[in-house]
Amino acid sequence: MKNPDNISNIQKEGKQTNVGLKPDLPKHLFWDQRYDEIDWVGDYRSIIARVIERGNESDWQEMLSFYGHANIVNALLHEIKYLPDFAIEDACNYFNLRKEDLLCYTRKQSRKEHWI
Repeated sequence: MKNPDNISNIQKEGKQTNVGLKPDLPKHLFWDQRYDEIDWVGDYRSIIARVIERGNESDWQEMLSFYGHANIVNALLHEIKYLPDFAIEDACNYFNLRKEDLLCYTRKQSRKEHWI
């Protein structure tokens, strides 16, 4: 984890439910996982990436409410290694970021594409 101090803020900003600490995100976003076994704090990078890539506006609001603006921006800038181009554009527009500052974009630029 790049910034363990930032992620501890998730527990402060997050919602406590009778099942534990978890956001109210739809199960269909996580069709490939056992929804009730997701570690919402520990797996924050993949969850944020999934919501940015596949979520709607209310999912984004729930993500912001649970993880907090600063934690999401930090994950985008320094921790999330892959997002498709459309998700990079959406995230940059929403959070007012430059794509050149995102780790997933700089990694993509440094990789050579296949010639076919």
